[in-house]
Amino acid sequence: MHTSISEILKEKTLKSSRRSLPCLAQSQTHPENLNHFLSVPLSPGPKSYTHSSSVSASCTHITPPATDTGQDVYTEERETGGFEPKTDETLLVQQKPVSRGKLEARTDSVKGKNLETPSGLMFRDGKKRIDYILVYKKSSPQVEKRCTFERNLRAEGLMLEKEPSLTNSDIMFVKIHAPWDTLCKYAEQMNIRMPFRKKCYFTDWKKKAMGSRFQLRFRQLKSWLPRNPMKLDKEALPDLVETDCYTAPFCRARMHHFTINNRETFFSNSTRSRIVHHVLQRTKYEDGKSKMGINRLLGNSTYEAAFPPHEGCYKSRHPIKTHGAQNHRHLLYERWARWGIWYKYQPLDLIRRYFGEKIGLYFAWLGWYTGMLIPAALVGLFVFLYGLFTMDSSQVSKEICEANTTVMCPMCEGNCSSWTLSDSCVYAKVTHLFDNGGTVFFAIFMAIWATVFLEFWKRRRAELTYDWDLIDWEEEECKPCVMVCSEELRPQFEAKYSRKERVNPISGKPEPFQPLTDKLSRLMVSVSGIFFMISLVLTAVFAVVVFRLIAMEKFVSFQWEFVKKNWQFATSGTGVCINFMIIMSLNVVYEKVAYLLTNLEHPRTESEWENSFALKMFLFQFVNLNSSTFYIAFFLGRFAGRPGDYNKLFNRWRMEECHPSGCLIDLCLQMGVIMVLKQIWNNFMELGYPLLQNWWSRRKMKRAGEQSNSKEELPQWDRDWNLQPMNAHGLVDEYLEMVLQFGFTTIFVAAFPLAPLLALLNNIIEIRLDAYKFVTQWRRPMPARATDIGIWHGVLEGIGVVAVITNAFVIAITSDYIPRFVYAIKYGPCVDKGYRHEKCLRGYLNNSLSVFDMGELRNGSYENQYCRYRDYRAPPWSPEPYEFTLQFWHVLAARLAFIIVFEHLVFGIKTFIAHMIPDMPKDLCDRMRREKYLMQEMVYEAELEHLQKERKKNGKRYHHEWP
Repeated sequence: MHTSISEILKEKTLKSSRRSLPCLAQSQTHPENLNHFLSVPLSPGPKSYTHSSSVSASCTHITPPATDTGQDVYTEERETGGFEPKTDETLLVQQKPVSRGKLEARTDSVKGKNLETPSGLMFRDGKKRIDYILVYKKSSPQVEKRCTFERNLRAEGLMLEKEPSLTNSDIMFVKIHAPWDTLCKYAEQMNIRMPFRKKCYFTDWKKKAMGSRFQLRFRQLKSWLPRNPMKLDKEALPDLVETDCYTAPFCRARMHHFTINNRETFFSNSTRSRIVHHVLQRTKYEDGKSKMGINRLLGNSTYEAAFPPHEGCYKSRHPIKTHGAQNHRHLLYERWARWGIWYKYQPLDLIRRYFGEKIGLYFAWLGWYTGMLIPAALVGLFVFLYGLFTMDSSQVSKEICEANTTVMCPMCEGNCSSWTLSDSCVYAKVTHLFDNGGTVFFAIFMAIWATVFLEFWKRRRAELTYDWDLIDWEEEECKPCVMVCSEELRPQFEAKYSRKERVNPISGKPEPFQPLTDKLSRLMVSVSGIFFMISLVLTAVFAVVVFRLIAMEKFVSFQWEFVKKNWQFATSGTGVCINFMIIMSLNVVYEKVAYLLTNLEHPRTESEWENSFALKMFLFQFVNLNSSTFYIAFFLGRFAGRPGDYNKLFNRWRMEECHPSGCLIDLCLQMGVIMVLKQIWNNFMELGYPLLQNWWSRRKMKRAGEQSNSKEELPQWDRDWNLQPMNAHGLVDEYLEMVLQFGFTTIFVAAFPLAPLLALLNNIIEIRLDAYKFVTQWRRPMPARATDIGIWHGVLEGIGVVAVITNAFVIAITSDYIPRFVYAIKYGPCVDKGYRHEKCLRGYLNNSLSVFDMGELRNGSYENQYCRYRDYRAPPWSPEPYEFTLQFWHVLAARLAFIIVFEHLVFGIKTFIAHMIPDMPKDLCDRMRREKYLMQEMVYEAELEHLQKERKKNGKRYHHEWP
């Protein structure tokens, strides 16, 4: 359930080729108050910075007296320092002046709204914006490292100011501001794309000339139709104004090319935070290459936290419709995170602007996955309803419910007695809900659905990466400042292998290098740890199997008649609950083991670390979650033996058997219980647990405020400090939850057609739950860039392949579809008629049950009578008693043939669809090629114009050709 802003805000005129990074809206809108820009002139003139001495805090090195031991002593004192930014008026793009009447009208309209300026977003002078917050305890003994680190931050060009906490006397905040020169320096090094000079070029003049009449008629037709309630109103997102700006990697030597309307807002808040984070990651706190980075300082408790601040409160005393949004956070809460707008599309451009492209892509993928679940849920619901409406007319269920005289063999040895088949009438009817004629069709549909979902997501991702300037952003160059940009190395990798360097073949510069022998040895240790944890999972599954065998005997011989009559449900239900508790317990262990093994490998970059950690977590949890399901689907009842010759585990417990109506209901119960319980548990841990923690933090803050008798409003950094930090693994947990759900939705969907419906309902809640969590309960994460969803796309493709194979085996082996089909065409009453119907299954139940003579039991506790059991074996009076009949081999051959035909058919359809759907829309390819051509022209014209102005300014003659 999502859309991009380009889909929501459709202009009436023909749009030109553009990138969605806002340039004019970005430069005119202040992040603290979206309406504040109306009260100031729109054309920024030369700004004079008359700073009073800016108060900041620093660490001063005191030389010890001669009588001391010679160790350096560090103390913290307050110092004053000024910063005078340089202003080059020639770099500011002049805008047309606004008439005085319009400006006064705007100003008067804003004055009536009584907008409040958010506290805690500026330094004390009210001019320098806070870009990052560091938190440390005064009682921390790491004073020397902290002072060295902060001194080096100032040397890198950052400005620092300290502020004590109002709720905890031991907490100190370090506010960080990045000046203009520092932002420009690191924006060039990090290859950040910024708005280029505005040029309006239409991508297809033919469509412009020929499509106007069609567009006019389409608008007229659309105006008659009711408005789509899922779209956000254009007035709902006043800050997202479409522009026609191209972007290019920032370069100081070509600064005159970029659209710089206002230095204060040229770099967005997320970009400024990303630049400061880059500096924090690579600043030393001790001498030596290995002593650097904020991550190490957070690990050794030098600092308690490091985070960018939120843009004010997410709630306002005034309604947003009349007074507008106070900040982007408030706008996100009102138009995205509230539960009342669960049916609305997501404002992806606003999410990306506030949280970064990486989080924006996650919510785009989650919305796309949720939207694609709608057809899958509808088809699954129809299959379930078909089974519900045909439940009473099912021939197999009728025969089971009417089999009052069919005596079944005892389910255990000892005190167990025989039972009649009609006792399991309800069990047989419930089985028909999930094991009916629509099962095969739904399995094929879901296999094709998984391919269509992934292929169309590639197209959607291509559009987003184009609109968000993410295409080839890692490989672009900024000439003449030649800076070949690749992904940055992890500080931990640089620290570990700083002494071993080799020349990068791309940049030609030396960089840390991990020897192959060291890499292989660490990889072997990691793989060994993975196999050990998987063996631990299999051990837990084996323990659950033993529990099921013990529980089966207890429930069959139970004194309570209700439990004794429904021993199948009792055994499966208790086994699933025990299995779920083991799953959740092992998940806690897996996370720590995966984190330890990933750090042991020392990945080179952050994306490699995240991909390695994500793959381990997926393998652990996938095996943990599905191992018992695979046992029930493919092993339950396959090795039980026969009466008189049962297979026993440890020569003690009989192996579990399937019900006469099949084993599919056990698999369905296993999936349903685990899926529902896991989703409830995940939702509680994602929202309920942070809510409780934040409530406790607010309670402590309230007590501290009452003790200090302070009526001063808490600044933003104090409020953010009391929120919960985002997971250290980033979005791994969020993706992992959805990918495991995708596995449940596709792998065993033949046994549980309601899985897509449950997934859809959960995801509708999940989107708003995650939105509420990100906006209100978590500190603002560091805005990061990403071009795709990483390793998860490959994992989803792998799940799609596994789903085809498992569904083929579920239908062929677990379901009774193949035995019924063989009976209908070979042994039933309709053999000569050539068609198959429910009437053709008459006598199927009697045909599928074999006969056993209970008088052959050694203990002699039974009288000489016959009982029935589920198998295709010869009767005791045949020449070869209890041997497999010819029908058994016919059914086995049909099962194998179905698996081969099903897999080849579905894989063929999947491959055909994947080749028919291109990964990138053709019009998008044309726009990209057109834009590259236009960018070359724009660079040429801008450079020529700049050089001609320089020559004219210096009094030299110039020509219109390239100088």
